[in-house]
Amino acid sequence: MTICEHLDLSASCAGTRLFRWWKWAAAVPRHELLCIFGTGDLGRSLGQRLLQCGYKVVYGSRRPGGCGPLPQGTQAMNHEAAAQHAHLIFICVHREHYDFLEPLAPQLKGKVLVDVSNNLKKNLYTDSNAEYLQRLIPGAHVVKAFNTLSAWALQNGPADANRQVYLCGNNAEAKQAVTETATKLGFSVLDRGSLSAARELEDFPLQLFPRWRLPIRLTIGLTASFFFYLLLREVIYSYIVQQKDMSFRIMVSLANKVFPIVSLILLSLCYLPGIIAAFLQLYRGTKYKRFPDWLDRWMLCRKQLGLLALAFASLHVLYTLILSFRYYVRYRLAAHTISQIRENKTSPFDTTMAWRTDTYYSMGIIGFCFYLLLGISSLPSVSNALSWREFSFIQSKLGYITLFFCTFHTYLYGWDRFLYPSTYKWFSPPGYMLSLVVPTVVLVLKLLLLLPCVDRSLIRIRQGWERTDPEEESTKSLLR
Repeated sequence: MTICEHLDLSASCAGTRLFRWWKWAAAVPRHELLCIFGTGDLGRSLGQRLLQCGYKVVYGSRRPGGCGPLPQGTQAMNHEAAAQHAHLIFICVHREHYDFLEPLAPQLKGKVLVDVSNNLKKNLYTDSNAEYLQRLIPGAHVVKAFNTLSAWALQNGPADANRQVYLCGNNAEAKQAVTETATKLGFSVLDRGSLSAARELEDFPLQLFPRWRLPIRLTIGLTASFFFYLLLREVIYSYIVQQKDMSFRIMVSLANKVFPIVSLILLSLCYLPGIIAAFLQLYRGTKYKRFPDWLDRWMLCRKQLGLLALAFASLHVLYTLILSFRYYVRYRLAAHTISQIRENKTSPFDTTMAWRTDTYYSMGIIGFCFYLLLGISSLPSVSNALSWREFSFIQSKLGYITLFFCTFHTYLYGWDRFLYPSTYKWFSPPGYMLSLVVPTVVLVLKLLLLLPCVDRSLIRIRQGWERTDPEEESTKSLLR
């Protein structure tokens, strides 16, 4: 076969494929055919999700024949051909590759371009990617959307990932078209206004654990404070006063005291802001006044505080399980046994101590099981399957029960130690005693809120009732 014949055959095959695609695209209703520029991970995941929701999808690529595996049921064409019949086009490419769009301005005129791009860091450019795209294709309607979703979120759907899609744009009809598509995919849409808000949307994915900063700082502060406090009491005190080197206790014994202390305080801090908010509503006599900013921020990070508390409780459980394997424990046990054999005596069985230790371990196990239930129910895949009443019951009612069991577990650990002067080394209370302050206050305040007279008033306020101000009433009567 000659070169000319080969070229004619290739051109004929390409023309046949283009003609078949043209007939396929023409047969599809305009609003059901969507185009995606870009065949990366996000583009393929988005195409797969659109196909599952009943849309027809065509890809635009620089190399239609070598763009890798695409979802079954889609086709890959060059950019110009792919954009012919689709009214809504997803731009799944990075900003530095937008140059290929400028020659397509006539074909993209009047179409909706959904910019899903993000930058590697903040303030990389003077303007947002969406605004740059709008200037590049002035005849198109650019909408910023879907940039806060990952390829994983698109593959798994909103049931196992984030449900919310943020969007912004200057054209109301274009935003409505994107909103309908996102809603059909199962996501809820939050309109952030005009395209000038695109910069804010592009900064969202660059934020590193924004709601975790306060809980993590608080956790680090509590851990460091109690670690050095217990180090002073357990190790330094023994070295200076008793002339004993107890530094080996730092790795396990000391850590296993810090973990439950921090965990219990963090768990109580999850429920303290709700109690403060309830007393504020009772004091104000209304639910329509804003809480202080510090209280709002505190309430927004309760989930993170709870998860950190669960992590420290899990570490406490693991460290407790290895206590019996430690050399120090085995040495003390063997030395005590040999001592009793030499002295030919046996320690009498203490029923009270047996009850105390069994109850202590039992309360700890039950509390940790409830801890795990709270943590599991906070996972998006689980919480999305629960009704609001079910989620509220687990996180509120069972949450306070968990706090009660864990607090009772700590009280049983201390038992009557507070009665002995030797407990207060250098006149300082033991760490477990300090950890009981916040949870005890939380439980006592919660009991006050459960009193019928208080609970009845709080329910009325939360149902919309407002207490009348006497001065306001007198003013109204004078005006009448």
